[in-house]
Amino acid sequence: MNTEVFSASRLSVAPMMAWTDRHCRYFHRLISKNALLYTEMVTAPALVLGGALRLLDFNPEEQPVALQLGGSDPDQLGKATALGASYGYDEINLNLGCPSDRVQSGSFGAVLMTEPDVVRACLEQMQHASTADITVKCRIGVDDQTPEATLPQFLSMIQSAGVQRITIHARKAWLNGLSPKENRNIPPLDYPLVQEMKNAFPGLHLSINGGVVSLAAAQDHLSMGIDGVMIGRAAYQTPYDILARVDCDLFDGAPAPAAVVIAEQMIPYIDDHLQKGGRLHQITRHMFGLFSGQTGARYWRRRLSELGGQTGSCLADYCSLLDELKLIMEQQKEFGASR
Repeated sequence: MNTEVFSASRLSVAPMMAWTDRHCRYFHRLISKNALLYTEMVTAPALVLGGALRLLDFNPEEQPVALQLGGSDPDQLGKATALGASYGYDEINLNLGCPSDRVQSGSFGAVLMTEPDVVRACLEQMQHASTADITVKCRIGVDDQTPEATLPQFLSMIQSAGVQRITIHARKAWLNGLSPKENRNIPPLDYPLVQEMKNAFPGLHLSINGGVVSLAAAQDHLSMGIDGVMIGRAAYQTPYDILARVDCDLFDGAPAPAAVVIAEQMIPYIDDHLQKGGRLHQITRHMFGLFSGQTGARYWRRRLSELGGQTGSCLADYCSLLDELKLIMEQQKEFGASR
């Protein structure tokens, strides 16, 4: 067991396709030094058959960071796990919860909850391939399954395969009848069932996912005995609100610096990215919500969006925006003091 990722899993940011890329993770790491970050799901065939090893790249400053894999072929997942471990990932997570059409057609993700024997073979092969922590992310059930009956059986199988850490999205996945977007909201949350699973499997490290939109809500789950909480869209859309106090409230560390300091700390990273031929928007698209609820938030979002749509936007444009934002903040501060 890797103690760093185990400890960090007390609060994690969910793997989200097209969102949690390496730029997003670097940005989030500036806000919280301790939260566990996840890659977007990377498919085993893309690595093993397609040779897309660039998908494994990450910045050392992102640690602790975990790799999430998708797949259903034990041999491919074993090879992909070995590749991920060779790149320095200390945790490899198997996606058994994604309900997208693409995942269904590839026979992996949530649909695998209907094939426990395949899941067991995949997990065993992944563990044989590496000493990295092998973990699972799943739903409480799929389609017509009865979660109260099938979830404990599924968790028992996972535990018997040697996996000790599992994240449960506390909703069913309806693969027939609901879109991936609808699957994030329409199936009702069943937090009590996940709590029951923690009571039934005290030896498993269980994290809860789904519908957690604040750090206070995460703390409520932890206070009830759940081992960890995974936050998804809220951590992406309002990152400072979610992550700024994680280190001091959950890890006995220091709170994050002010949001404007985080924006300044991104300057060297942005500069390096642009020097290598990247575009400003590839980074700043993850930063729209940095000042959510703060003075100048709307101006920040609008101007970042404008810069993202402009060909040739450069570091000077970003720095100018920061100067403008600081001026707005100072003016608001002076106005408040004069009232």
